[in-house]
Amino acid sequence: MASPEKGFMDKFKIFPLSCVKVLNIMVFFGFMANYMLRVNLTIAIVAMVQETNTTAGISSGNETSSNLTVINDDRFDWDTYKKNLIHGCFYWGYIFTELPGGRMAEVFGPKIVFGVSIFGASLATLFIPVAARFLDFYGVIVLRVIVGFMLGVTFPAMQPIASKWIPPKDRTKFVSNMMASSLGAAITLPICGYLISAFNWESVFYATGALGITWAVIWYFVMFDSPGQHPRITKREREYLEASIGASSTRKEAYAVPWKRVLTSLPVWAIVVTHGSSVFCFFTFLNQMPTYMKTVLSLDIKKNGLLSSIPYVGKYTMALITAFIADYIRGNGKLSTTATRKIFTTFAVGLPGFLMIAQVYLGNSTFWTVTLFTISLTLNGAVTAGYLGNGLDIAPNFSGTIFGMANTLSSLGGFISTYVVADITYQNETYDRFRIVFWILAIVYMAGSLVYLTFGSGELQDWNTPKESRTNGQPKNDVELAEKEPLKNGSSPS
Repeated sequence: MASPEKGFMDKFKIFPLSCVKVLNIMVFFGFMANYMLRVNLTIAIVAMVQETNTTAGISSGNETSSNLTVINDDRFDWDTYKKNLIHGCFYWGYIFTELPGGRMAEVFGPKIVFGVSIFGASLATLFIPVAARFLDFYGVIVLRVIVGFMLGVTFPAMQPIASKWIPPKDRTKFVSNMMASSLGAAITLPICGYLISAFNWESVFYATGALGITWAVIWYFVMFDSPGQHPRITKREREYLEASIGASSTRKEAYAVPWKRVLTSLPVWAIVVTHGSSVFCFFTFLNQMPTYMKTVLSLDIKKNGLLSSIPYVGKYTMALITAFIADYIRGNGKLSTTATRKIFTTFAVGLPGFLMIAQVYLGNSTFWTVTLFTISLTLNGAVTAGYLGNGLDIAPNFSGTIFGMANTLSSLGGFISTYVVADITYQNETYDRFRIVFWILAIVYMAGSLVYLTFGSGELQDWNTPKESRTNGQPKNDVELAEKEPLKNGSSPS
């Protein structure tokens, strides 16, 4: 009798690649889709909002005695606060599903959690043009909250799947797939710029929504939560993965979270705080860079999208390079996991802080702005070799929960950053006002780096394995020791 889990895809021999390679490809494109759905609005809103020429009379306090607005076209009349409210409302939904999303992926599996999130966000995105026309910015806000709510589970969901599918030596490289989000941003911004130029701003949401739905359908048919559940995996690959990963690759029930130990763990809080700092700065770049390019540097929509995308290409490239370096030096025992994570985190989060100080003084130049933003985000890509996969080092059984905690704080930071920028630049989107924003970014970057350098760790925590699951009362070997042991049969299956 055929396995009930097998579907029509099993009739076709279209998978010469190993299941792990297929997983890597799908995760790569999944995070590209994730950020297409997230950043499409940052470039579209530049075209959605009408250009106005405002002639102001004599001001008294916060009031203006004469204010004439000349409307150039039939686009939306949204001021700076409304625009930033639309940017920030994404995080209203996003923040509420981060922690539950990580735990849901641990309990129910990431196949459904990750797949449904992209599908739901894509579907909501398709309706944004209609909502904007009939319900104005209120309709956009409602749908962007839904998009945020759906996408909030995606990053935490990847940690549990790594714990079941990816051997410890390869996990940093796997985590680098999450940085395909940066590549998604890099591709989306210029393409959206050209779509707007050739068609209209509505086409941005139709294109990205359709691509997201297409990915979700493919994901449903090719993805499974563990090697043991996959109907198309070879016996050799399954045995290799189960031998390399251990019990976590075959265990179906999730452990109960030891919340007291988790919440009082300094290594956990090092991840949470550093991730919050790094993502606060990243989201500020993501949301404000197109606006800065237009209002301060006076670039048209096509150049805006192209130049805004360059830093994200650098970030993804750095993520790949440092991921391979980190796995190599950890696998050969040249550096401990703790030292590796701290070095790369300092490189990725600390150095961009100094570059933001340079931006304070050089940011009125298009050349220097693009150069400094590109270098900053490129360096930040090294977080994949730093803290980003650190939850898998210290507590692989609860890595989704830890990353959910970290992304909850970072989402709050993304939400706050839109209001901070809106307040600083309200009716005054000038270089002098943005200099204050750059100072804030410099401080936040450096503070996050210092916290991780002080409290970060790569050692497996004793609360990762419940007492009843230990051998002779002791937890399993430290991840660092396990990673220095040669793989079974010397190499992975192709």
